[in-house]
Amino acid sequence: MRKVMDASTIAKPHDRLAAYLAADLEGVNDLIRDRMASEHAPRIPEVTRHLVEAGGKRLRPMLTLASAHLCGYPGPYHVHLAATVEFIHTATLLHDDVVDESGQRRGRPTANLLWDNKSSVLVGDYLFARSFQLMTETGNIDVLRILSDAAATIAEGEVLQMTAAQDLATDEAIYLQVVRGKTAALFSAAMEVGGVIAGKDAATTQALFDYGDALGISFQIVDDLLDYQGQASATGKNVGDDFRERKLTLPVIKAVAKADAEERAFWSRTIEKGQQDDGDLNHALDLLHKHGALEATKTDAIAWANKAKASLGTLPAHDLRDMLIDLADYVVERIN
Repeated sequence: MRKVMDASTIAKPHDRLAAYLAADLEGVNDLIRDRMASEHAPRIPEVTRHLVEAGGKRLRPMLTLASAHLCGYPGPYHVHLAATVEFIHTATLLHDDVVDESGQRRGRPTANLLWDNKSSVLVGDYLFARSFQLMTETGNIDVLRILSDAAATIAEGEVLQMTAAQDLATDEAIYLQVVRGKTAALFSAAMEVGGVIAGKDAATTQALFDYGDALGISFQIVDDLLDYQGQASATGKNVGDDFRERKLTLPVIKAVAKADAEERAFWSRTIEKGQQDDGDLNHALDLLHKHGALEATKTDAIAWANKAKASLGTLPAHDLRDMLIDLADYVVERIN
């Protein structure tokens, strides 16, 4: 029986996961450092190191490791897959910061700010290529299909968000499609490949996929909610960044759906046209509260977290299953 490294005494579920998976995570980190190296282009490890070693929780690779162990996989390719997932995630962050013209990520200046947009895009491309090299080393065509499909879905989701984010016609169905692309696709793939590499049946891998899908949706909804009621010290973002960047996220979509003509004109001016004045953020917050949009968004996040937990109900009892259930609860507890 795998020894849990005092995980039961650790408060936060992702920290308990990290303690339980410590040996594997060390292997993932070693593999990432090895594969982000470049003999001919030193800019690649410089940029990659800035983001990879910036204190991220390694949540997505932990999902792959946890899924594989939950399914009884002895190794070694779960480490390759976890590193693959982290490379895909890091590549998307590099590209996102260029698209969004972001200046801060995880409380630090973004790579495109410290270097330039060209470096961020090209290093992101390099990490995508590295991720495909890693996944092919498993020799498992199903793994290759799942992760390559996820990479395509992520890119598709980002393009959809670019066209929908400033259009007041964007409804909750389109928002969900965007979230499934930009966030949940990698969560679900990270979980699913752990079961696939372990050779589990379709019902088990579907349960793992469903957990990752629902967790990823809940995770993104909470992030969008925290943009309007979080603290910069905890989120690494300033309150209202999404509003200033004219992103039509779920709280605003809910408020727009209940807006009268005057309120809709406000949203059109600030989001669609980008004409924002002093005091507009406070007015936006007033409208969100007026229509109960923040509370309704929180209710949706909790519902998706509950779906994530329910999907694990068919899996056998295991310390890791309990930690994953706790993780779904923790995702929404961040709101408080």
